[in-house]
Amino acid sequence: FPTIGSTNDVLKDLAKQDAPHGTAIVAGHQSGGRGRRGRSFHSPEDMGIYLSILLRPNRPPEQLMHLTCAVAAAMCRAVECAAGLRPGIKWTNDLVLGTKKICGILTELTVEAESGTVDSIVAGIGVNVRQRPEDFPEELRAIAGSVYSETGLELSRARLAAEMVRALDEMY
Repeated sequence: FPTIGSTNDVLKDLAKQDAPHGTAIVAGHQSGGRGRRGRSFHSPEDMGIYLSILLRPNRPPEQLMHLTCAVAAAMCRAVECAAGLRPGIKWTNDLVLGTKKICGILTELTVEAESGTVDSIVAGIGVNVRQRPEDFPEELRAIAGSVYSETGLELSRARLAAEMVRALDEMY
């Protein structure tokens, strides 16, 4: 999608309509990107990758506590394959280069009430690729960065998106 409200919200709606496991959507811009605890995720047009993937694990939620961490590790591999550098993981849902956050991960799951198993998981990943410091809102400049702002690398967004999907597929 060139522009979308939130990749997670659109994919959650598709999951309710029985979209299959592995369905992924990518946007060039999110007008309503969000992170944990309802925080907004700054998603400017054509500067990052905003991707969500649908997983259907058919497992109890307690068996999936590691999933966000596994997604973070997969995203580290994707950035390394596309850019030749490996970011770190801050807690379980952020990737960092140096001291700056370059990626946020939001994992949302739906549990089937009768069986107690997970019906669907939507893992949303936002990677800052091309932003310069002045592209971030003033309140984010001290903590947010991008692959470009932290390394000077002009990375292909298409290649990184492909590596992200490949890494997620291998992870799962």
